[in-house]
Amino acid sequence: MGARGVVVIGAGQGGLDTAAALRARGYRGRITLVGDEPALPYQRPPLSKGFLTGDTAAGELELRPRAFFAAQNVELLSGIRATKIDRERRAVLLETGATLPYDSLVLATGARPRTLPVPGAGSLSGVLTLRGLADAEDLRERLTGPPRRLVVIGAGFIGLELAATARRLGHEVTVVEAQGRALARALTPAMSARLVAEHVDAGVRVLLDREVTGLWGESAGRVEVVELDGAERIPADLVVVGIGVLPNTELAALAELQVGDGILVDAQLRTDDPDIYALGDCARFPSPHAGRHLRLESVQNASDQAKCVAAGICGDRVPYTAVPWFWSEQYGLRLQIAGLTAGHDETVVVGDPDAGRFSVFCFREDRLTGVESVNRPADHGIARRLLASGTELTADDVRRPGFDLKTHVRGPQERLSHA
Repeated sequence: MGARGVVVIGAGQGGLDTAAALRARGYRGRITLVGDEPALPYQRPPLSKGFLTGDTAAGELELRPRAFFAAQNVELLSGIRATKIDRERRAVLLETGATLPYDSLVLATGARPRTLPVPGAGSLSGVLTLRGLADAEDLRERLTGPPRRLVVIGAGFIGLELAATARRLGHEVTVVEAQGRALARALTPAMSARLVAEHVDAGVRVLLDREVTGLWGESAGRVEVVELDGAERIPADLVVVGIGVLPNTELAALAELQVGDGILVDAQLRTDDPDIYALGDCARFPSPHAGRHLRLESVQNASDQAKCVAAGICGDRVPYTAVPWFWSEQYGLRLQIAGLTAGHDETVVVGDPDAGRFSVFCFREDRLTGVESVNRPADHGIARRLLASGTELTADDVRRPGFDLKTHVRGPQERLSHA
């Protein structure tokens, strides 16, 4: 163990979990966690849901209380940016001018929202994104009070969760999506259609295959109109842009590490510099489940990768093989995804989509690659176990009358935990 210790850049879920996992493994060296936000490390999923409605208070978002950092001897530097990595000297330069030496460096720098490249997007007030706590606090204040006309640009997870929350608060909501269906890159057509139907039933206007061409406003520089292709104009008091994110790779690129839609890492999540790791939303890693490099934006991925990185730093270098899983809550639907459903060539639906309780089993070359479930948590839990164990399950198995997913689990029956 070196005397310099571990420096983690990024105090989100992955960064914090790296520090916690190191201590859990008995690492006794210095740990410094550097975050550019002033708040204690916090959960992001509630920002588009309970935090906006007031059901979740700011203090409830904290991943660990302040006492944790003193008890675990983790130095937390909040509201400070790292500006440079000196690989030769193995040190990180901070914007304060301070230098942090390291034996191992972990990049958990996350991602930032994509900007909308149309007139008015960068100049009008009332045009927001929802990524961090400050964004959510601003949006919550604007959504408090009388009904407003909200336009959400982008029908991804954040956009649809926000639309559902805004409808619950009584606002008029329009969702505009450039693709032909919602969540086209993440969900099967059957699941996508079910989610859209839920939004329409709740009174959300969903416009698919439509491009935003401009944002306009004449009153004190505030947004008032969203213009679409075909010259349609939608009145708006507030616009939230949710068209995806870009990984924060600038520090890595400046240090001449390999980047390309993320910081490139190997199976142990190491960059081309063996003393530097990357994880979470900013890392592009070789996935055994996808058979290629990919970048995943999920709490589970960041947390599991943190454990893998901590193991590597402590000398137990193992490849990252965790089964990806995701979730989203919209209205009364709890969507859970096990595995990766993109690239499938066959699907089988089990359950009743109209009743809002069903699962979509996805196959590629007759091999199970992922399962999407709505309000069927047992399916989700078992699917994760099947994918982790490599148990074979074919589309014909699922179509067979009387199909029972539990009978395909290898080994003794264990108590399933819900995601």
